Amino acid sequence: MKVTCLTLAILSVALATSSLNAADKPNILFIMSDDHTAQAIGAYATVLKGLNPTPTIDALANEGIVFDNAFCTNSICTPSRACIITGQYNHNNGVFDLGGNIKPDKQMLPIQMRKAGYQTAIIGKWHLKQEPNFDYYKVLPGQGKYFDTEFRIQGDKPWPENTVAYPGEHSSDVITDATLNWFKEERDPDKPFFFCHQFKAPHDYFENAMRYQSYLADVDIPEPDTLYDVPDTWGSIGTRGHNDELTPHIGTSIGKRNPRRSYATDLFRMFPEEFPDDYDSEELTEVETTRIAYQAYLKKYLRCVKGVDDNLKRLFDYLKAEGLYDNTVIIYTGDQGFWLGEKDFQDKRWAYDESQRMPFIVRYPKAIPSGIRSDAIIENVDYPALMLDYAGADIPKSVQGKSFRQICETGREPVGWKDAAYYRYWMHMAHHDNPGEMAIRTKTHKLIYFYGCDYKGAKQTPPGWELYDLARDPHELNNVYDHPAYAQVRDGLKAKFAQLRQDIGDDGSHYPLAEKVVQEFWDYDEADQRKAIQISHEFLRRREAELAKVGK
Repeated sequence: MKVTCLTLAILSVALATSSLNAADKPNILFIMSDDHTAQAIGAYATVLKGLNPTPTIDALANEGIVFDNAFCTNSICTPSRACIITGQYNHNNGVFDLGGNIKPDKQMLPIQMRKAGYQTAIIGKWHLKQEPNFDYYKVLPGQGKYFDTEFRIQGDKPWPENTVAYPGEHSSDVITDATLNWFKEERDPDKPFFFCHQFKAPHDYFENAMRYQSYLADVDIPEPDTLYDVPDTWGSIGTRGHNDELTPHIGTSIGKRNPRRSYATDLFRMFPEEFPDDYDSEELTEVETTRIAYQAYLKKYLRCVKGVDDNLKRLFDYLKAEGLYDNTVIIYTGDQGFWLGEKDFQDKRWAYDESQRMPFIVRYPKAIPSGIRSDAIIENVDYPALMLDYAGADIPKSVQGKSFRQICETGREPVGWKDAAYYRYWMHMAHHDNPGEMAIRTKTHKLIYFYGCDYKGAKQTPPGWELYDLARDPHELNNVYDHPAYAQVRDGLKAKFAQLRQDIGDDGSHYPLAEKVVQEFWDYDEADQRKAIQISHEFLRRREAELAKVGK
């Protein structure tokens, strides 16, 4: 009997301690919008700041910390999300492109949160194909639709057969409605929550809710300086071809530069009401079509952003009313950056800052001072470690990222914090005509290597190297790779780049035929440069033949 009483006493203390720990743990709300780039958030100073596109997100930023050097390791939706759910670089989590997936038992983040006593849920865009390993989920199939939104949910049938649809309703509204419903009907008040609220917007093709159609209709959207032209000092043979012969064919465009894919054509086909009644891209100059297409593009994009921001106000107002707002670590981010007309590019994928940089804002007034910024380099593989740290959860050895909680709470980097971000885009010349590339980014410099081949080392574009002095050239307009004054910096960064690849495990073993090309042009001597010119000519012939077949 004494043993039984002792056992009960121990259990009682353990349960009380567990309850106390649960009460002390902060809730964690991870909010991610698809393709919401830093340039379209007021807290990040850009040419769009005067339009005040994101008052709700800006208020969040004013009450927490804003990171100016947050980067994705691969600027495409599925790989970026895979990094966040696993804490691993893509060559280790196996998601190299849009075809990848993460199996339920490899979804580290929700698994560890559950072990730490959290109730887990995800609503919105998922894009990792396998069934989410959350206590509750309501996720879009694949990319999902802006209107007539459908979700995959839990039910009697196996994944992914249980579905529910909302005819006529916009995804940003429906996702927020579903989140509010979860809080009202599904949340266990005796447990802290780990909740992922993930918008489809503002992913292209930017279908805004109809109530925003008049927003910015009569406004002339400010233009980036490089919308119509970039200086000859920008780029390399890897991005422009020999003597600029590949300029029309590398990187899809706002205006008519790329004959295969441009907003001047595609947006007009989808949203003719955004263009002048007499619009005819064949009759207008390239500058004229670019100007018109840019205005249509930014208005549609920013209307989707406005829908995100307004829906976040609904969510935050509810959290405040329920007394949850200040006991919740609230994170806002996008899954990567996005081009808003800079250098006449659309989409993302490039290693340049416009698409590599992610917005990243954290609010938690119990520990994080308000109104601070950090230029510390963080990567999306670090995000789960931060959240697990706040949850008091175990961080598995498989996680390559590191928690930056100390930076959030002090604004200072701990000794030994990373001084470089790694980037690799694998989807060579897919969808938006971006070459295979890899890069290293420090606070002061960026070195990009356009190795230019697919997984099998084939379909080559010309290999080329680019080096940018970010302190003097933050917009990456002056490639100084061959400048004698930067020889020492270049060689030092190359050595650091090679070591970083080894440190994180991108050792070439995953796709050895591609690695053969990577190594062949790594030194980039005169013979390599001559071969790059030959490859440029060969690619041009192939591309022109492809366009001729389809009448372009």
